[in-house]
Amino acid sequence: MTNRLADTLSPYLRAHAENPVDWYPWGEEAFAEAQRRDVPLMISIGYSTCHWCHVMARESFADPETAEIVNRDFVAVKVDREEHPEVDGAYMAAASAFTQNLGWPLTVFATPRGRTFFAGTYWPPDSRPPMPSFREVLAAVQEGWTQRRAQAEESADAVIEALARAAETTPSDLPDAAALAGAASAIADREDPQHGGFGGAPKFPVATVLRFLQAPLVCRENAPAAEAGRRALSAMAASDLRDDVEGGFFRYATQRDWTVPHYERMLTDNAQLLDVALDDGDEPTVRGVAGFLIDVLGREGGGFGAAQDSESWIDGERSEGGYYLRDAAGRRGLEPPAVDGKVITGWNGLAIGALARAGAALGEASWVDAARRAADAVLTTNRDASGALVRASLDGVSSTAVATPSDLGLLADGLFALALATGEATWAIAAQGIVDLALDGIAGDPLLSAQGIASSPDQTDGDLPSGSAALAQAALTAWRLGVGERYREAAASVVHAYAASALSQPFAHGSLLRVAAGLVDPPRQIVVVTDDPAGALAVAARRADADVVGVVSPAQAEEFAAAGFELFAGRSGTEGLAYDCRGFVCLLPVSEPHELSRERVAV
Repeated sequence: MTNRLADTLSPYLRAHAENPVDWYPWGEEAFAEAQRRDVPLMISIGYSTCHWCHVMARESFADPETAEIVNRDFVAVKVDREEHPEVDGAYMAAASAFTQNLGWPLTVFATPRGRTFFAGTYWPPDSRPPMPSFREVLAAVQEGWTQRRAQAEESADAVIEALARAAETTPSDLPDAAALAGAASAIADREDPQHGGFGGAPKFPVATVLRFLQAPLVCRENAPAAEAGRRALSAMAASDLRDDVEGGFFRYATQRDWTVPHYERMLTDNAQLLDVALDDGDEPTVRGVAGFLIDVLGREGGGFGAAQDSESWIDGERSEGGYYLRDAAGRRGLEPPAVDGKVITGWNGLAIGALARAGAALGEASWVDAARRAADAVLTTNRDASGALVRASLDGVSSTAVATPSDLGLLADGLFALALATGEATWAIAAQGIVDLALDGIAGDPLLSAQGIASSPDQTDGDLPSGSAALAQAALTAWRLGVGERYREAAASVVHAYAASALSQPFAHGSLLRVAAGLVDPPRQIVVVTDDPAGALAVAARRADADVVGVVSPAQAEEFAAAGFELFAGRSGTEGLAYDCRGFVCLLPVSEPHELSRERVAV
């Protein structure tokens, strides 16, 4: 039996195309069928490199008897969370009303209008007390729907109302240096003094938190917290969490001492940890992660795949982690774990920015070229028929899923970094246009909106910056490049909205706190005007502690200035000079590398 998933864009959905479950992809057809039959929706959400998603698929969705029950009593919908993050966010928020053990696979039972009345994660094929079997869950939900329908619908409506109330925010003042230093202390208090990192098992890289601890303000105002971040990176880089053959980091460690990793390797984690390692001066880790991004996740047409699976085939059997447990010689001849080739707009923005910054700082032109190819691929392919950016593409075919605010913010910030690394103003112009689009507001998932289901506000970090913080960071970068105060005001408005939550729960808001720190300190901006981008003056600038480093020729400086980037205005007259500025107020230009301070200096 082939269901409706065979021709979808998602590798995750395609993997379920031969299931006996009569799956529908996310869309109006499934909702219409549930309303026609007057049965609940069973919405199953996962992603292609999710180990327990694979397990539940083998145990339950491939089982004909279980599939018969699902097909009889429900309309089954399969969702790739990476393609539809708003759908995942909405149903994950709803699921929190029914279980504290949130994760994937996420299984949601909803009314024909899509409103959740029960939810959970993985259920086994046979009961394992206190965990019921999946069939027992199906029977209980079906009985509840037929025998106590009014109660189920009332519960679903109550969840919708509770989530709407939870989405309300109370604006507060912008955090000052003392408040941000206090937030950093709250994070550092969770440090594992024995093994590094934060908290117990399972232990995650928490790259968004590490980026906040690297903010110049934190390094200045709370050096012990910044040191806790450095110890975390050092511990991870030296542990089983890092693949010492191919260089990338695994998703998380199941043990407190960073051993027994969950072996999937995500673009999101590795792109952010590349920036963490670069700011920490850990060149071996930088080189390893950059190599993994380009050699393993890099796609032939440009761009980077979403993740590499934890499982592979070894000696005719599926093995989780077996490939990664072998050394370089042992991997030869083995088929590597599959890569989910979806080129996700925002995730590629993270990689574009990280590779551009690292390539410029370490003089690796091939890394900057890889970032350039990815930017070309995303801006060309990840568009719909009207030219609007979409969420993802696969093998040159664009998704119908809309780009999220996170996608736009992360892509824009990556393009700004690429502009600075290459001296090419076209990337900055494209980035500003994307920020403007996002600030004007973009439509969310149309099916959720049609059913009156609000998308969960993307205000907390998961494995990547929240949508709110991603957009605020891109707006802050635009302001630092001199395109106007409205961009700083836009970043500040986001921080105003969520500052109270961020200060009370700093571990969940690292990316927003980093933006807040960037609003407190005047930025350090360095512009080098030279026809020798690999020369000593340019190298000195790229090694300096600064928020913006642009190396441009006189002609390129003129192009930036003509496009409205005031940081470059008046810089095209003389070649071989470096302008060192704090908040757009500059020292006298210098021509010798030793005259350009590596440390931040007041102006």
